[in-house]
Amino acid sequence: MNTQIIKNKILNDKILKDLASRFENEIYLVGGGVRDLILGKEITDRDLIVTGMSAKDFALKAAQIFDGKFIELDEVNNIYRVVMKDKINELDITNPVENSLEKDIFRRDLTINALAVNIKTGEILDLINGLSDIENGILNGISEENFTDDPLRILRIFRFHSTTGFKISDNLMKIAKKYANLITEPAKERVEYELMKLFDGKFAHSALLKMDEAGILEIIFPFVKELKQVPPNAHHHLDLFHHSIETVRQIQLIYENENDFVKKHMNKVDFGGFSRLAHLKLAGFMHDIGKFSTWFIESETGRHRFFKHEDVGAKMCPEILRKLSFSNKQINYIKLMIKNHMYPSMVMSSPELSEKAMRRYIRKMGDNSIDAIIIAKADRLSALGPEITKRMVEDNLNSLTRLCDFYIKFLDTIKPLPKLLDGNEVMKLLNISPSPKLGKILNALHEAQLNEDVTTKNQAVEFVRKYK
Repeated sequence: MNTQIIKNKILNDKILKDLASRFENEIYLVGGGVRDLILGKEITDRDLIVTGMSAKDFALKAAQIFDGKFIELDEVNNIYRVVMKDKINELDITNPVENSLEKDIFRRDLTINALAVNIKTGEILDLINGLSDIENGILNGISEENFTDDPLRILRIFRFHSTTGFKISDNLMKIAKKYANLITEPAKERVEYELMKLFDGKFAHSALLKMDEAGILEIIFPFVKELKQVPPNAHHHLDLFHHSIETVRQIQLIYENENDFVKKHMNKVDFGGFSRLAHLKLAGFMHDIGKFSTWFIESETGRHRFFKHEDVGAKMCPEILRKLSFSNKQINYIKLMIKNHMYPSMVMSSPELSEKAMRRYIRKMGDNSIDAIIIAKADRLSALGPEITKRMVEDNLNSLTRLCDFYIKFLDTIKPLPKLLDGNEVMKLLNISPSPKLGKILNALHEAQLNEDVTTKNQAVEFVRKYK
């Protein structure tokens, strides 16, 4: 490994260079920033350990220098943040544990996160073979005690496996298995953050399998026990658990092979602080959670049936994710994906397929049109049972690509549905009071608009008057 390249990257980093020139005390870039620079990634979050002055004073002065925002993260442990004016770059600043940089390093989780670099000299402090482990692509722990002190670090093992693809050492897996039951101790908000980091990684599918091997997956996601009970069948070459994992893998592969328009859409951070892609992979993992409770085998044919499993799974989703402190926007998105994971294929397999039907799909799914198409493709590629032919798969995938291309081509021409009549107008027209009937009428009117059967206010009035 060419350490001079790493030194040059740090010495030439504009923000770090500015800090080095303005402060006389020692400043070290530590942890993830060093790791990511070594891996050739750009960094926006810089963790700094400062000696010779209080972290708070340093952070306040840094905020002035960069015209940034000072945030107190943890006054007890002297951890402060400076958010830069661009709202992209951040500095997390602290003093070393017990005023010792070495002690601070030895209290970290993984060797790859335990490197420190003096931002003035470029000197790399590598006390625990972090450089070697990065070069060899392996995750090693520093101390078993560090994982019991903060059990969230157990989950971070699998997060870093997902984001780097590095192998988890045998000893580190032993630690994860030994203390798996401690994963319920950290605050749910911290767990949710690590889970989303994991699903944001390229190797999320592998990380989920490793978590299962360690006995952690069923603790965080109890529904996994039910997934494992549904065996392969005529349409599925995998049991339901491994089908769900394979769906996560296929979503990643589909994304990697998509055009720039689709990639840009899936990279958007519209909720939860993470990309649509990360949330879609979580939805892919959960898309069949309704199958166990709807599962039956036809006595005459031996065929496995899961009627309305998408509706049941969508209803199960909110309670599962609320317990993990997911936000309402995150939950609503994942619920929508579970409920509609078969919808694009149903649209495109209709014998009456038309542009009108595709426009209806786009109006109904809106900004989530591409997402549902991707999960439908992934679901298809993850279910290759003996009754599924190569031709069936190709036809399904080609039709879904056609739907996606139609969405991209006509996106700007398909306007949102106008509100032709509101609830008050309907009640006045029919002389009725607020009731379940009113809701049914409004839903029916919305469906008629989606189908383009009703396009004007006069047509809406006529539709409502004739509604039975």
